Amino acid sequence: MSQAQIFEVVIIGAGFAGIGAAIKLKEAGITDFVVLEKATEIGGVWRANTYPGCACDVPSALYSYSFAPNPKWSRVFAPQLEIKHYLQRTAEQFGVIPYVRFQYEMIEAAWDNQARRWNISTSQGEFSARFVIMAGGPMHEPVYPEIPGMDSFKGASFHSTHWRHDIDLTGKRVAVIGAGASAIQFVPEIQPKVAKLTLIQRTPQWVLPKMDQSLPKAAQLLFKFLPITQRLTRYSVYGVFESLNSSMHHPKLIRQIESLAKWNINHAVKDKALREKLIPNFTIGCKRVLQSNNWYPALTKSNVDVRRCGVQEIKGNTLIADDGSEHEVDVIIFGTGFEISNPPVAKQIRNKHGKTMEEVWNGSPVGYLGTVVPGCPNAFITFGPNIAVSSSALIILEAQLAYILDALKQLKQKNVQTFEVKPEIVASYNDEVQDALKDTVWNKGGCSSYFIDANGRNSTLWPWTTFEMRARLSSFNPKDYSLT
Repeated sequence: MSQAQIFEVVIIGAGFAGIGAAIKLKEAGITDFVVLEKATEIGGVWRANTYPGCACDVPSALYSYSFAPNPKWSRVFAPQLEIKHYLQRTAEQFGVIPYVRFQYEMIEAAWDNQARRWNISTSQGEFSARFVIMAGGPMHEPVYPEIPGMDSFKGASFHSTHWRHDIDLTGKRVAVIGAGASAIQFVPEIQPKVAKLTLIQRTPQWVLPKMDQSLPKAAQLLFKFLPITQRLTRYSVYGVFESLNSSMHHPKLIRQIESLAKWNINHAVKDKALREKLIPNFTIGCKRVLQSNNWYPALTKSNVDVRRCGVQEIKGNTLIADDGSEHEVDVIIFGTGFEISNPPVAKQIRNKHGKTMEEVWNGSPVGYLGTVVPGCPNAFITFGPNIAVSSSALIILEAQLAYILDALKQLKQKNVQTFEVKPEIVASYNDEVQDALKDTVWNKGGCSSYFIDANGRNSTLWPWTTFEMRARLSSFNPKDYSLT
């Protein structure tokens, strides 16, 4: 067995979270770190997802690091490739690419009680770290529905996150299973070229108009030579998303947003029978709120068959739906989302008792401030339990990075070897979180969503404003932790 490579900090993942952590460590003068990335390039979710029409649903002005504005965004909502290139350029600009090891996939991270360090096994050897930052992100493990007879299907089938660019869909009969955030982007892109598109959706989603447009050269020049204009744009977009997030606590405000979503359906879909299939039976906000200007128009086309049901079974190339209808298809595309409430990384982290976090959590992830978890000394996690909001992931991330950097600074000053969040702090904090969530639309909106875990608990969402999040994560409080 080769000797472990030793670092002060090991960061897992080179998406927005991992690169952001690397930049902030370097800025703080901490250079004894490494970023382990399983792929061959930087990008995270924006590297993995290359399906047609893939783009952000948060305006670029807000979906970017506050410390690295980009005046050259081509659209209000940037497409996938542009976001990936932005992240790669930013990593280069801040000089953190030399810290990244590509094709190093983490197999397991286990805490060593004697050495008081993390032992990290990867596809290319062992690492030892005093601190770990788990920056794998929540959207990388695709969910596939269990369909009887799937193995009898003779055509091509794939998940949107593993898009088969080698398959030409022109003239094909295509079934799309699922109607979430990915499907509403790729369906309008493939609809004009396929012979027949069958959309199988158990639950239709609420879809708002997308206030998207290309950004003219004049706007790009203004952002470049008068940066305050881009900062003001960022603040105004932040305000809009904060209002949307806060409205999830107030029924009157929710009804206003829902009426806009209904107008969006009525405006685009004139066929009454089709409209009935597309109107959700839950309150807007209970599931992730989607945005599109071309989803509904695509579904009205003559080569599209919308089904409000699930899949019963597959027999050869025949897809049999729950409603009894049968569909001959050449290709099946799964737009069925990702494991969110049951993060796959939990299987790979062993705590101080030798148990995986999956065993400890037993279907209901629990943490403190979405950034640390009990039983895991000297470990941080980005986008952990109960930290998601209806806003930009970068707002969450920068708040977490401020907390992590303050923790490392204080621990160094106090000459602390290990820190671990106190169980009673975690318990009281989670009681507070669940109490604040109980009357929100996320819990009471009448839907089944990925916010709710296998045990019926909302272990995903942050119940307060992001102002509150930033305040709580602005400084590390040693009193919340057992220090040695």
